[in-house]
Amino acid sequence: MIKAADMLIARRADTRARADFATWKMLAKLNGTSSLPAEAQSFLAGYKTLLEKMAEPEASEATIHLIYRSYYGEMGGAGAAPDVKAQLNGQGHAPGADNVTAFKRPAPKPAKTAGGPPAKPRLPVALIFICLIIVYASVRYFWR
Repeated sequence: MIKAADMLIARRADTRARADFATWKMLAKLNGTSSLPAEAQSFLAGYKTLLEKMAEPEASEATIHLIYRSYYGEMGGAGAAPDVKAQLNGQGHAPGADNVTAFKRPAPKPAKTAGGPPAKPRLPVALIFICLIIVYASVRYFWR
C-alpha cells in the first residue's frame, strides 16, 4: 500500500523530472550540455541511445521515468517509486501542454455618433507652452 506522503513525493519528483528533462533537452539543442551537471549529462546520453532504438516520444517518456525514479529516492520516497501517470485531458494532452492563452484583439469601440455628448475642447500644445513661459518669466521678474 502506498502512503499519501509517498504519493506526494512521487508527484513532486515526476513534475521535477519532466521540468528538468525539458530544460536539459533545450540546452542540448542549444549546444550547452557542457554546463549541465554530470548526472544530467548521463541522462541525456541515455536519452540519445534510446532515440536510436525507439521513437522520440517513447524515448522521452522512458528517460523521464528514469529521472523520476532517481528523484523519488533523493526526495525520501520509501520503497520502489510508484507509477505516476500524467492525467490526460479530453484532447489527449497532458494538463500543462495547453496552458498558453491565445491573444485576442479587443472589440473595436463603436464610432461616436453625431448626436452624442460633445467632446471637451483640447488646448493646443503651443498655447500651453506659451502659458508656461509667461508663468516662468513672471516668477523670475517678481523675485528680483
